[in-house]
Amino acid sequence: MEIIGIVKKLFDIQKFNSGFQKREIVITTEEPYPQNILVEFIQDKVDLLENVKPKDKIKIFINIRGREWTNPEGIIKYFNSIQGWKIEYHSNYTGTSNKTSTASSSSSLSSDDFDDLPF
Repeated sequence: MEIIGIVKKLFDIQKFNSGFQKREIVITTEEPYPQNILVEFIQDKVDLLENVKPKDKIKIFINIRGREWTNPEGIIKYFNSIQGWKIEYHSNYTGTSNKTSTASSSSSLSSDDFDDLPF
């Protein structure tokens, strides 16, 4: 899946004692009813946001994650998150960095990387 929009806000990197790190970004979609979408980048994917600036128009490739949590009262709650794994600058991008930003991890493969058609 992917989301195209204008960067509204970039948050600072959050580092935790466990070694886990994440950085969040808000992009505003361009549609009749624009949406402000929060996307998180975790671990080595945090580096993808290094050259991104507010007002850049970007395409973020995402995965949607869900999890279950039981609170202290025993009530089960469900949470969703949107995790980014690749960024492309859109056609009217005005910055000077590379057109595509990806992590140097082999986990960045998508279905486009595989073609099982015989022609």
